[in-house]
Amino acid sequence: MSEQIPPFNLHPQLANDSFELADLPLCKLLLCNDSAYPWFILVPKVDAITEVYQLDWQQQQQLLNESSLLSELLMQVFAGDKMNVAALGNVVDQLHVHHVVRYKTDASWPKPIWGQQPLTPYTDEQLANIKAQLLPKLACVLASK
Repeated sequence: MSEQIPPFNLHPQLANDSFELADLPLCKLLLCNDSAYPWFILVPKVDAITEVYQLDWQQQQQLLNESSLLSELLMQVFAGDKMNVAALGNVVDQLHVHHVVRYKTDASWPKPIWGQQPLTPYTDEQLANIKAQLLPKLACVLASK
């Protein structure tokens, strides 16, 4: 008898505030609906996890690999000055890792982005452009791994 894997459920707040872009081997890739920053979120598809240490060793390594891959790709695509990577979880307890491309010219620089200004939702055209810029490159990188 095989052990059943519990179903993964994306936290409602993450689902409400972002767009699902892709499924990576471990994580779901989301785009935060704030056009002020290229702001992406990796969510490990493991239910009832709030901290990285709760993942098993292989999952931890996979999360690091996916985070590094995403960070490098985002810096290539968006030509940022700095890549901010953070797993806070103060509002949403489900483990999720923010990847935010920062520019010295952005509205919040050098402060953190949280709580600095209201979210500016993407237009349909902006969302389509982000997907067109990122998803083909992501698919190529994943295919080569």
